[in-house]
Amino acid sequence: MADAVVEAPAPLQPIDLTDDATVTQVLDLAERVGEVVLSAGTAVTDTTDQIEFIASTYGLSNCDIDVTYNSIRISADRGPTMPPASTMRVVHYRSLDFTRLAAVDRLTRRIRRELVPPEEALEALDAITSAPHPYNRWISTFGWAFMAAGVALLLNGGLLIAAISFATTWLIDRTNRRLNRRGLPFFFQHMVGGAIAASPAVLVSTFASHLKLDPALIIAAGIAVLLAGLQLVGSVEDAITGAPITASARMLEVVMMTGGIIAGIVLTLRVAELMEFTVPTVDMSPGRDLTNLPVKLFAGAITSLAFALACYAERRALAAAAFSGAAATVVYLLVQHAGFGPVISSGVAAVVVGLAGGLLARRALTPPLVVTLAGITPLLPGLRVYRGLYALLNNEQLIGLNQLFSAFAVGCALAAGVTLGEWFARDLRRPRIITRLNTIRRPRLNKAGLGAVPRGDNPSGR
Repeated sequence: MADAVVEAPAPLQPIDLTDDATVTQVLDLAERVGEVVLSAGTAVTDTTDQIEFIASTYGLSNCDIDVTYNSIRISADRGPTMPPASTMRVVHYRSLDFTRLAAVDRLTRRIRRELVPPEEALEALDAITSAPHPYNRWISTFGWAFMAAGVALLLNGGLLIAAISFATTWLIDRTNRRLNRRGLPFFFQHMVGGAIAASPAVLVSTFASHLKLDPALIIAAGIAVLLAGLQLVGSVEDAITGAPITASARMLEVVMMTGGIIAGIVLTLRVAELMEFTVPTVDMSPGRDLTNLPVKLFAGAITSLAFALACYAERRALAAAAFSGAAATVVYLLVQHAGFGPVISSGVAAVVVGLAGGLLARRALTPPLVVTLAGITPLLPGLRVYRGLYALLNNEQLIGLNQLFSAFAVGCALAAGVTLGEWFARDLRRPRIITRLNTIRRPRLNKAGLGAVPRGDNPSGR
């Protein structure tokens, strides 16, 4: 998910490998860069490449790197006469901040371009990781709520359903922020979120049936918002690229958090039945077609833009995210209209998103992860999850399990498609000299003689 890196340039002023303090500084710098990208959901292979790039830039070219779900270990070989230098760091997950991720990406480019001294690079990294979010939390809450409204419009919910979804998700986010400050485990936070998402739908079904609304879409929008924060793409990409242990851990987390959402919704619907309220019905026919295409394109764009806003993306990344969401929406609808099912349609759309992420990210100066995660949010199977729950609650086990399995398959198709699209983007943007010689040109000294300046400022070499 991160920008792929190529072999680091041979440093003209490598660190002294006999200086334990300096070697430790470089290892700490590499680990902390890896911590930021791993906590954002980046795949293990890409995280390892980033760490290896930082270490080799300063002369630690022989490193054994072990990245798992929540830890990073590095062992650097310093030659036959010195013991290896080893370090380990536990990754503590924080709220997703795309601005922090983009700032670390720019720092990595600067390290390659200027060969920044380790102590200076650590100071810059400290400033990045300790900085507050770039804008107020209320704006992030608005982003999540706006995303729910976009999902509701995308599912043909209409303006009133979109407004109710907006208010419901606003309440979910503010409630879960308070619960998070009190240390409630994330499973129960998702359970509370599912319960809040289902409650307005039950009330609309019971007391406003004359309005001829589809309250099931309120639940579907809430599910999509709650699923958007999970690391499904990273888990599937890890499984594809050969990191099964981390893939299993991430997938288990996704399954558990989704189980919390389902538990909250089921509990609310059961209580509603006991109180003789009306449980929202759901139409099992396909919910997305080419009708109202301009509205759906707009809804897909604002859904992705709102997700990027909720995750504190920089302003220049918002336009790229909106374009990615609109592209994913139109490709999905066209492929489905051609006669393919939701799994294949989602996979093809995700390939386009992954390709767009790799190509647009360079122009927007933001990591591809920002564009790809935002781009697939309009395609998250929130409605399909609720269809499965509704069928199970009505003793239609076969239909219910089929819908839930289909939702899982759509999620996997999205993740796999993004991975394939990013591979295409990396191959397309590989410079000719790298393709021809499988190397990069030697860096040249800058005028001040303070370091090396490679030709190009992109750590991926693209």
